[in-house]
Amino acid sequence: MEVEMNVASPPSRPLSVRVSAETECADNSAADEPMSPMGRILEETGVCIIVVMGLSTPVNLPVFRSGIETELITRYSRFRSVQIIDGPKNDKPRWVQTTVNVDDHIIVPRFDPAVMATNPEKVVEDYVAMLSTLPMDRGRPLWEFHFLNLKTSDAASTVVLRLHHSIGDAMSIMSLFMASSRSMADPTRLPAMPPPPRRTGAIYQQRTRPPLSLSSDYLAWVWSYFVLGWHTLVDVALLAATILFLRDPRTMFTHMPDGSGSPRRKRFVHRSLSLDDVKLIKTVMNCTINDVLVGVTSAALSQYYFRKSGDTNTKRICLRSILPVNIRPISSRQTYVTKVDRGNRVSGLIYPFHIALHNDPLEYVRKAKRSMHRKKTSLEVKFAQVVVDFLVKYFGTKTGAFIFRLFATRTSILLSNVVGPSEHIRLCGHPISFMAITAYEQPQAKALIMHFLNYGSTIRVTLAVDDAQFQDCHKLLDDFVESIRLIKDAAGLKTLTTSIEHDRVMNSWMGVPCQ
Repeated sequence: MEVEMNVASPPSRPLSVRVSAETECADNSAADEPMSPMGRILEETGVCIIVVMGLSTPVNLPVFRSGIETELITRYSRFRSVQIIDGPKNDKPRWVQTTVNVDDHIIVPRFDPAVMATNPEKVVEDYVAMLSTLPMDRGRPLWEFHFLNLKTSDAASTVVLRLHHSIGDAMSIMSLFMASSRSMADPTRLPAMPPPPRRTGAIYQQRTRPPLSLSSDYLAWVWSYFVLGWHTLVDVALLAATILFLRDPRTMFTHMPDGSGSPRRKRFVHRSLSLDDVKLIKTVMNCTINDVLVGVTSAALSQYYFRKSGDTNTKRICLRSILPVNIRPISSRQTYVTKVDRGNRVSGLIYPFHIALHNDPLEYVRKAKRSMHRKKTSLEVKFAQVVVDFLVKYFGTKTGAFIFRLFATRTSILLSNVVGPSEHIRLCGHPISFMAITAYEQPQAKALIMHFLNYGSTIRVTLAVDDAQFQDCHKLLDDFVESIRLIKDAAGLKTLTTSIEHDRVMNSWMGVPCQ
């Protein structure tokens, strides 16, 4: 569908309606698929995913359209399914496959040439922001591609995929992309696998009990279960307190509803960070990439807060974030050649972000490492998953969605880290120069959502912000770039200091006089 538009005026789309069983395709022979509990909550709360892809070449629409039809739709059944409910009193939607007209899911806007020539980056940014105010047509599969043939500083053209979160989570979408793409270095093969995660089984596995003769090891084994139980009890109590009464302090990161009830525009901005810089910090601090990204986020938010507020009181402020967690037993990225994983298999935990100023930038990573290690010695994620399944099964989707919104409104931000392709790919016949992923919901519960996505040798940080609250969101992106620079420099200085100290000790041991 080709739409001629000004940046400020959205193309018209059908209103959002749920499909009844009577509209089910008559020649549909595929088996129905029930919607997962988390998928039903995401459907009720209206969460959508936005994937922005920069192309190295202008869009060849017939080629990309053919790739959508032969690769994405064929591999992923949710791309050819609609949500069906069997009556007004039934809140258990199911996926039913239907006939897909690809042209209904392709939108090609045409912009004012004068505006395009002035600032193409702003044109793309405004267009993607406008999508957050538009409902999706539930009369057909809940996805659509927007093709913006505008040359920007990062890409020759831009493709935006918008899909409903009930279709799948970011992990399943990335696994679909990797299964449907080809390597840029060698178009005859699939892209290289990302490194396997340290975890290859369940998130929490019981430790093998040591022999009773090894008393110290046996006591350590018993103590680990005591710690697991205590941390789980504390985290469950905090979850319950959040549902009942506990809220974060009101800050500039808190969502401020205007009471109008109309959709509020979200702005999506993104920037590239060096994966090598993150790995350097990871090695020096002996932590995980996720620890580094959490530490960088804490540093960036702290810089932004104290600069904008002018607050001279540097005492610590605790803001809680929802961290989505992949609960798949094994990484679907390792099996995407034979099967693309479907659905939403995520849970979550509440993570405390400390807004503070530290003289040593590495302190942000140290705190993140300690906090993340503490969360790994708790069954909070498993408990949250069980509670969601229980609520949806026995009390219905609306109850589960109500609890979900309580967590969203009583915590300040959301942070997610997604592992994407480890090398540049060619998707639907087009080379991808960058990828950025984020999410939004209407009505809004979060003023700030942050996503990290690694692609090749870069990590793309994407901010989904309330357009009215964060009019200087690009400065917050600058704080991410500056924070990782400061932390990397501090890590390099620590490495140098350690090396000098090592040489001094070795020289002293060998009897070499110090210089």
